Amino acid sequence: MRRRCSVPLVIVLVCSGCSRPEAQSAAPASDLDTRVEAFLETHRFGWQDMNVPAADGRALYDIVVANRFTHALEIGTSTGHSGIWIAWALSKTGGRLVTIDIDESRHREAVSNFARTGLTAYIDARLADAHELVPRLDGPWDFVFIDADKDWYTNYARAVLPKLRVGGCLTAHNVSPGHRRQMTGDFYDYITGLADMETSFRAGVMVSCRKR
Repeated sequence: MRRRCSVPLVIVLVCSGCSRPEAQSAAPASDLDTRVEAFLETHRFGWQDMNVPAADGRALYDIVVANRFTHALEIGTSTGHSGIWIAWALSKTGGRLVTIDIDESRHREAVSNFARTGLTAYIDARLADAHELVPRLDGPWDFVFIDADKDWYTNYARAVLPKLRVGGCLTAHNVSPGHRRQMTGDFYDYITGLADMETSFRAGVMVSCRKR
């Protein structure tokens, strides 16, 4: 059965720590939750290398969990902060994340961070040139997060949108209506010009979901 996108209108607060999202607070913490929370808390001030802030990671988590997404792609791993949030959400839905980065040093650090959180089973981390690999990936996807070279965002979108399921969401970092003429301006215009995509913003993330 095809799912429609459901991105809840929730005010996302920037956290002083990185505790479990409120939606999960009523459930007993699993060993994995405890391990991920402890890692995020310990590293909350250490994500300077092209990683998303905690509020944006939380937004990605919420979108995946709310929609029960299971087939996720991340373009631009960096050292793994966003991947941890996405994979943590996928641990709730029974899904798996494919994440790609071209930089060997960042890739190694991300793989180490994934192992330390206990999320390795939910992640396929690939060291590759996303320009070449993304068009070759089969999909289908129900969740895509783009946070890589900004001038290539539109090319990434063109490669993955034919493989995005109805109800699925393509998300992207560092895009907003107020910065349309900067490096992601063409991407913003391209996505918002598609009749079958519905776009909104959560924290620092542009969220575009396929309606049909």
